[in-house]
Amino acid sequence: MTASVFDLPATRRTHSVRSADGTSIHVEEYGPEAGTAPTVVLIHGWTCSTLFWAPLIHELAGEYRVVAYDQRGHGGSGTPRRGGYGTGALADDLTAVLESAVEGDEKVVLVGHSMGGMTAMAAGDRAAVQSRTAAVLLASTGSGRLLAEAAVLPPRVRSKRVRDAFHRFLLVSSAPLGPQSAVTRAALKYGILGAASSRELVAATARIVHACGRRQRAGWGRVLAGLNLDAGVSALRVPTAVLVGGADKLTPPVHAHGMAARLSRFAGLTELPGLGHMTPLEAPAAVAGVVRTLVEDHLRPGAQVKEETA
Repeated sequence: MTASVFDLPATRRTHSVRSADGTSIHVEEYGPEAGTAPTVVLIHGWTCSTLFWAPLIHELAGEYRVVAYDQRGHGGSGTPRRGGYGTGALADDLTAVLESAVEGDEKVVLVGHSMGGMTAMAAGDRAAVQSRTAAVLLASTGSGRLLAEAAVLPPRVRSKRVRDAFHRFLLVSSAPLGPQSAVTRAALKYGILGAASSRELVAATARIVHACGRRQRAGWGRVLAGLNLDAGVSALRVPTAVLVGGADKLTPPVHAHGMAARLSRFAGLTELPGLGHMTPLEAPAAVAGVVRTLVEDHLRPGAQVKEETA
């Protein structure tokens, strides 16, 4: 039986690291050994886990060492104690992962999707992150104003108060998602995937999202509802590319264009027509192409010379 692209390949190494407040962070490594190939670090988004990256890992692990970790409160990582939800905690966790996974003067390409991109922004001014990062990809994410810009409700609902209240409910509710059914999968497809998404893609997305705990989902939703990381975008001092689905209802393209305008070392904007919020699941080959460009331009031997002479 052929394995699905939505299933993770065999890991080369699995371990955990302790974040600044003691929360255990689950880390997985794929592909070549450290020091034998460029390293790409994957940071998933809200309600997801390392499983979210399965299609992209299949694309990249033959060429690169791939490190993926579960955000706190997700997957195999620990649930934070009271006060352990916040962008500072996300930055702490990324710092701990990089300090464990990156040795000597090695640098990596960071790929952050949704809340993972927000993690990269939150950690943009951390010396331990800056010194280990060669380039960043911000995929399907935003630095703030998530309620105001969300487009889950159709345009005919014009009341700002109604729209903001509905979008806030989607983020902060701890109501159970319920058992998977044709109805829940249809709602999920409408909200976060492109209209042309296959049944297999919808089922894989539901499998990932439904696995997130209610309390953890709501805890991070409250953080996202009040997000303001504009300063974090400006703090990113390495080449940073931006990617977005043209039909993304959670972080519409307006966010991508806004971040692109504020980046000090903007490395290009990729808009994928018709795709929703889950771009690495929906179009792993396209996302992998952007990652490869960042690796070849900014991480391969000689890339620094190329940058300095450009």
